[in-house]
Amino acid sequence: MKKINALFVLLTAFFVLSCGEKSEVQERPNILFCISDDQSFPHAGAYGCTWVETPAFDKVADNGLLFTNAYTGNAKCAPSRAIILTGRNSWQLEEAASHVGYFPNKFKTVFETLGDFGYTTGRTAKGWSPGVIRPVNGQPRELIGKDYSDITTTPPAKYMNNVDYAANFEVFLDDCEEGRPFAFWFGGTEPHRAYEYGAGIKYGGKKICDIDRVPAYWIDNDTVRTDMLDYAFEVEHFDSHLGRMIASLEKRGMLDNTIIVVTSDNGMPFPRCKAQEYPSSCHLPLAIMWPEGIKKPGRTITDFVSFVDFAATWLDLAQVREEASGMQSITGKSLRYLFETEKGGRVDPERNFVLVGKERHDTGRPEDVGYPIRAIITDNFTYLKNFKPERWPAGRPETGYLDVDGSPTKTMMLDTYGTENHKYYQYSFGRKPMEEFYDLNTDGECLNNIAQNEEVRAEKDYLSAKMMALLEKQGDPRVLGNGDVFDEYPIMPKQINFYDRFVNKEKVNHGWVNNSDFRPEHNKELKK
Repeated sequence: MKKINALFVLLTAFFVLSCGEKSEVQERPNILFCISDDQSFPHAGAYGCTWVETPAFDKVADNGLLFTNAYTGNAKCAPSRAIILTGRNSWQLEEAASHVGYFPNKFKTVFETLGDFGYTTGRTAKGWSPGVIRPVNGQPRELIGKDYSDITTTPPAKYMNNVDYAANFEVFLDDCEEGRPFAFWFGGTEPHRAYEYGAGIKYGGKKICDIDRVPAYWIDNDTVRTDMLDYAFEVEHFDSHLGRMIASLEKRGMLDNTIIVVTSDNGMPFPRCKAQEYPSSCHLPLAIMWPEGIKKPGRTITDFVSFVDFAATWLDLAQVREEASGMQSITGKSLRYLFETEKGGRVDPERNFVLVGKERHDTGRPEDVGYPIRAIITDNFTYLKNFKPERWPAGRPETGYLDVDGSPTKTMMLDTYGTENHKYYQYSFGRKPMEEFYDLNTDGECLNNIAQNEEVRAEKDYLSAKMMALLEKQGDPRVLGNGDVFDEYPIMPKQINFYDRFVNKEKVNHGWVNNSDFRPEHNKELKK
């Protein structure tokens, strides 16, 4: 059967490439997927954010669709990107559920499939990362396509990537065969840390007072606001390259039949956002533009969409049937229906929730174990189940709370430990109960856990049961009694045994962890 399917793929690809005139092939849209690194919703001008300027994102939204309920299923770089590439949730991806893990060869990516069916594929800068991609038959495996990252430039601030993303996209377009569709992945590394402190003010002309409000889970002061402005400056750098790419497509006469998808991989690299599973962690910006394929552009869509839906959408638009793709069964559903309608708001009433979760992210616990969470997010509520509440959710204190990137904001929140402002420490770093339940209508930042309140017990139990039933249907080992398998998968050698190495004071490259963030005094029972 496998041989028959493989033969079908080859024959179909040959047919697509050779049938009729080139114009028949090019009826299938080009795909430009643009993913920033650690940008939260709603930090774009199209959402009304005034302290982050994103004219290119706004153009995509104005000429296409703006999504208000787009979510990654796992708020960390590698597992989030694995979801995009496979159309499966991270708990369905074995080793790829881990950050700094290995990408299983059994999972074919949507870009590999598009390549099989006539698309020219490529990427610039960050693709699936960080992790290890094993070779296939002794040859390197390209999950996304050829890497176009050779052209560099001088970035506007220290620590920014020197890759000229837009210039490399031009080289890719020059390499593309006329009449053959392309699929390109623009993987900027902004606004991932580190930042040059004060760059937003120094180079971007920003002011502390530009920020209308600071999230209630952080202290509102000049240090935190400056950190936020540096983040904004980096988002704007990514957006500037997006603008250049759009202009290039327009100049070449390729814009009309190119679907442009712009989003991020997870929430901003600040405490309680990236690497956790609250809405602030998983809720992401998303705009999609396709002049020839989207009816009534300028609509705002409130349907809940997940990263599992991207692969299904691209296969649908590329006229590739899932059963012929060679990919493992895709969990997501195509978003094509949103392009073909003229409705806005909630188009599909059934799209009223998403599932999210995590397993092992950055290591730093004994035996490199993770912090398993599953959650369901709806219009009105968020329910989270912490399967191992005895563990530290953001990493161990004596190893620097590794699951929160080092930053001025992180250090300030850690400094509140044991003070009158201890609640800020607890919001981002303290241990959590097994169940968390939040009313998003009155507590959008999820600060007041009402899981034990009798008046919401029925709603909580309903969402819990719904979540667990869906996870069981999806074959999630965590709910099927074999969740510890996620802690047994191998991880990158340089990430192994961080706990032992840090506790034993071995010299390690801390990377994203500031020396000031190692707080063994927060936990006297180091061996527990």
